[in-house]
Amino acid sequence: MYWGRKNEFTTYKNVISVIYNGAIAAGKVYAQREKTGILAESYFIRLKKHKSTHNINLFLASVIEKTLYYKYSREYLATWAGRVENDTIYLPTKKGEINFDFMESFIAELEAERLAELEAERLAELSAYLTVSGLDDYELSEEEKVIVDDFNNISFCAFAIKELFDIKNTNNIISRDIIENSGKTPYLCASAENNSVNSYISYDNKYIDKGNCIFIGGKTFVVSYQEEDFYSNDSHNLALYLRDNKERTKLKQLCLATCVKKSMQHKYSWGNSISHKKITSDIIFLPTKDGKPDYRTMEILISAVQKLVIKDVVLYTDKRVKATKEIITK
Repeated sequence: MYWGRKNEFTTYKNVISVIYNGAIAAGKVYAQREKTGILAESYFIRLKKHKSTHNINLFLASVIEKTLYYKYSREYLATWAGRVENDTIYLPTKKGEINFDFMESFIAELEAERLAELEAERLAELSAYLTVSGLDDYELSEEEKVIVDDFNNISFCAFAIKELFDIKNTNNIISRDIIENSGKTPYLCASAENNSVNSYISYDNKYIDKGNCIFIGGKTFVVSYQEEDFYSNDSHNLALYLRDNKERTKLKQLCLATCVKKSMQHKYSWGNSISHKKITSDIIFLPTKDGKPDYRTMEILISAVQKLVIKDVVLYTDKRVKATKEIITK
């Protein structure tokens, strides 16, 4: 319920708590390793004739809850006297005695399996991220380190959108005309979620818009990079195709999409949406070198960002594994 200060209430350590009241909680049982007190509607129990460990209490709590949870309720409380004290539980035995060693080793084995699962998940996640991003690892190259460290000194200049891009309104397929998940072609909407992909569909090929472009949700000004050919839900949406074909790579366009968003988002809203006509008068601020867009810097910067994000995920997963190990070995 809350964390109290030392000596604020009576505490017990390495015990089992039973909740006796509650619409959902009556009959729930927990192993309490740390010093814990009672606020209301619960009580502690512990073994009479055997020194208990946390692993043994974890095992016992699970067994006891199996008996109590489906028997007791708010209408029939799981109180100790005359009720729970007389209930029966089933425990592992050896030579007619309760087998506490089995309980200890069983929980330890479950914990070891969980750690192995976490380690496997970590490796699988890392492999998946590296595969999707096309990276061998997440360590920054020297060139990427320089770009990241010197980011605040990168020179940005304004360029006319119409000078850099061919601009077109997308085709229009309204949602009631599609069958969701009927194919493999992305069906885009003006949503910021899932890279604007609403579903994957099969439809008339004459309505497909070419990918490898920057997609703008016309009414919401959501901006994304679309690698694959796609269908669009609204002809107000825009597709921007970089005129310099040799620079139309994924990483460079991911940077361009971000620059489009940052350069123009202050202008447009639901009540004042972007249009083909309006965007032809807009400008975009880009990294610059010798008066021209510095596409090399854009590429290195996005590559570095990808690696830093993956590194954060790896570090988070490492911390999760470490925390689990600390809990288990505490």
